[in-house]
Amino acid sequence: MSSDPRVELQSLVSALQEHMMAALNKDDSDTTTLESAEDALVEAFENYEDALYNVTGEVTPLDIFEDDDIDDDDDDFDDDDYDEDDEDEDY
Repeated sequence: MSSDPRVELQSLVSALQEHMMAALNKDDSDTTTLESAEDALVEAFENYEDALYNVTGEVTPLDIFEDDDIDDDDDDFDDDDYDEDDEDEDY
């Protein structure tokens, strides 16, 4: 990892491009390429954010969610709590 956020930003952009290419060319029988690109993207983002924070004291407004975090969010919504009539109310 570089201490220069500009260098880490370029690595992040490259990781985003690699992830896009892996997603566009994915083969459902072999997901290792896409998974590797996802891992590299997470690492590049974390390196960028660390370098940015070390130099500026600032962070991005982005969070990385793991698959199990997404599954937990699905459990938070209860269809019984949703009332279609609430959509039309003026607040």
